[in-house]
Amino acid sequence: MKIEKLKSGSYRIRKMYKGITYTVITDYKPSQREAIKLLDQEMDKVRVSNIHMTFAQAVNNYLESKDNILSPSTVRGYKGMLNNLTDNFTKMNILDITALDVQKEISKYSKTRSPKSVKNAHGLISAVLKTFNPNLILNTTLPQKVKKEPYIPTDEDVKKIIDAATGTRFEIPIILGVYGLRRSEICALTLDDISGNEITINKAKVQDDEGKWIIKFSAKTEDSTRKIYIPDEFIHKIMECGYIYKGDPSRISRFLMKQQDVLNLPHFSLHKLRHYYASMAHSLGIPDQYIMQAGGWKTDNVLKSVYRHAMDDKRNEMQEFAAEYIKDVLLK
Repeated sequence: MKIEKLKSGSYRIRKMYKGITYTVITDYKPSQREAIKLLDQEMDKVRVSNIHMTFAQAVNNYLESKDNILSPSTVRGYKGMLNNLTDNFTKMNILDITALDVQKEISKYSKTRSPKSVKNAHGLISAVLKTFNPNLILNTTLPQKVKKEPYIPTDEDVKKIIDAATGTRFEIPIILGVYGLRRSEICALTLDDISGNEITINKAKVQDDEGKWIIKFSAKTEDSTRKIYIPDEFIHKIMECGYIYKGDPSRISRFLMKQQDVLNLPHFSLHKLRHYYASMAHSLGIPDQYIMQAGGWKTDNVLKSVYRHAMDDKRNEMQEFAAEYIKDVLLK
């Protein structure tokens, strides 16, 4: 690398790398560190300018570069998002895409999709553009989130579902859902994961990018790898059965929906039983850090936004308890 002053008073930084000379002109004398940084930026520009690929090709290259990093379900989701973008956008040269193009595409995408889905699609677009067109700055306006009050199953709801599942192959996975396990975790469990009263959770059953169910030998997050306590009675039930669950995981969801219709219950997924677990544990006064550990949550963001909503029956029970206390102690 060479820094030299020109007759104009400006400074020229030059460096030859692999037969190519890179040059940067500045109006001040840069330090060695500044010169290296400026040359690196210039070399990035030159490398990027030689890229000739469509946005769709860039997405596939991006996913290939993340092989063994992204989970199979994440890759499958990204490919689904790519298929839902317009042909006009996906066939554009990656270097021809402007911030306005991204805004227009997101506006079209949001017409038939939820704010969360739009945010995820924009996340993919911005990550790919940042990789292959790093000089593009995005200031995309995304649709505002619609705040929804989550439905949390009550004790009565859960009891009815468990009774309906008793004696079926869905009984064990549904009860494990009540203990805070994800469906992917439940369906990956074997008897070898049980030791005494503890079940070890360290893998998941997910779909790959072709829709095939596979066992991923790592949990969803680092905090998802955990051990949970299960009472003797339920452990014995599992051992008598000889397995946790066999079959397509989606059948559990279909069973739940069918029984909810029969019992005239609100529809809630197996995942909502995690909501139930967290709300129930919170109403019992269990500290959040223990709820997070049992459910495999990395942060308390989920607890703050969803799981801290007290269940209706528990909330009413606590309000009645307080009202009776006021009447008996203060109003006599």
